[in-house]
Amino acid sequence: MMKHRRRSTVNLNKGYSEDKRNIISSSVKKREVGFRLAERLELAGAPSKLLTIALTHPSYLFENPQPGRENNQRLEFLGDAILDFIVAEYLYLNYPDRPEGELTKMRAAVVNETTLASKAQEIELGYELLLGRGEQVSGGRERPSILADAWEAVIGAIYLQYGLEVARRVVLEMLKPAIEEVAKGNYGDYKTMLQEKAQRQESEVNYRILSEEGPDHSKLFTAGVFLNGKLMAKGSGRTKKEAEQLAAREVLEGWGRENDG
Repeated sequence: MMKHRRRSTVNLNKGYSEDKRNIISSSVKKREVGFRLAERLELAGAPSKLLTIALTHPSYLFENPQPGRENNQRLEFLGDAILDFIVAEYLYLNYPDRPEGELTKMRAAVVNETTLASKAQEIELGYELLLGRGEQVSGGRERPSILADAWEAVIGAIYLQYGLEVARRVVLEMLKPAIEEVAKGNYGDYKTMLQEKAQRQESEVNYRILSEEGPDHSKLFTAGVFLNGKLMAKGSGRTKKEAEQLAAREVLEGWGRENDG
C-alpha cells in the first residue's frame, strides 16, 4: 500500500491581510503573481510562470490582450484530472471496505465546485487572481465557479512544476477534512452539485413531483429530475425535498459510473 508522507498542514494565516486591499484595487505586479500563494502552500523554490497562468482568468487577457499569453483554462483541464486521480487513489487505499459505487459517490461529493471554491476561499486565492476590471467589479474574486476553476488550474500548475508527490500533499491537506465528512455519510447538497455539473454542460435542470402516496401524516413523495426536459432519474422520500435530493444523487452517481466505465 502506498504511504502518503505526513507533512505539516498548510498555513492559511501567512501574511496577506495587510495588503489585501492593495491587491484588489490595483493590478498585481507580474513578479508577485503566485509568490504569496506558493508561500502559503509551502512550495519549495520560486513558482514558475505556470502558476501565473493558473491565476490568469480569461477576462484579464480579454481586456489586456498579450500575444502568446495563456489563460488558465488548459491548466484547469489538467488540474481537474489530477484532483480526480488523487482523491480516487486516496479513497481506494484508505477505504478498502467501500465498494466501487460508494467510492464514486464519495469522490463526487468531495471534488465539486462548492467544496473547491470553499477551499480556495480558505487560502484567499481570489485575491491572487488576475481578472478583467469588469469581472472584478461584478464580484469575480468571490464567485464560486471562478474560484473552483482557478483552484483546479493551480493544482495543474503544481503538478507540472513540482511533481505528483507535491500535488498530492497539497490536495490532501486541503481536502482530507471533506473526505472524512463524506466517509461519515455527510454528503452535502446533491441538488447543488448537480446544478454545478449541469451548468458546465450548459444543461437546464428541473424537478417535478411525480407522485404522492400514503396518508397525510406519512406520505411518500416521488420526484423526477429532468435535464433539458428529459427525465433522468427518480427519487422517493418522506418529504419533497428529500425526494428531489435522492433523484439528484441518482443522476450524479450515474454520471460517475459512466466516467469510470
